[in-house]
Amino acid sequence: MRRILPLLVAAAACSSGGKREDVSNVSPPPTPPPAPQANQPRVLIATPTGEIAVRAEVVSTPPTIQRGLMFRQHLPLDAGMLFLMEEERDHTFYMRNTLIPLDMIFIGRDLTIAGIVENAEPRTETLRQVGKPSLYVLEVNGGWTRSHQVVPGAKVRFDGVPSRPADPAR
Repeated sequence: MRRILPLLVAAAACSSGGKREDVSNVSPPPTPPPAPQANQPRVLIATPTGEIAVRAEVVSTPPTIQRGLMFRQHLPLDAGMLFLMEEERDHTFYMRNTLIPLDMIFIGRDLTIAGIVENAEPRTETLRQVGKPSLYVLEVNGGWTRSHQVVPGAKVRFDGVPSRPADPAR
């Protein structure tokens, strides 16, 4: 007699507020991530060598924020995911079901980098945060911030990022 065990895909790529939510109905995406487009939103970051641009996939709803970059096997160079959080606070992320190492850039309401988590190890539940409030979080490939000399305190600006009416900083 054969026993079939159900496969449960658990949890989110990121969680805010330090609580972990079990999302057993989350499964790998059936299609690859969206291809870059000419008018794709960009996050521009000031560095010692000039401004650097990241093509950003923007997420702002609880389900898309929770899914984040889960199950992605590749993230193009100079591409990332911008999380538009609902409130400014010390957000906490973890990497369960995230397959690639990421740098997490936490950005305050004033569009200044509040802190950076470098090379977050994939497939872990280790909580990552910077101890300062942020309203936005930009995830990029692991090692990207160091290679581009991105540091806390750097100014950020958005190009083509949709705004929320309740967000006066935009």
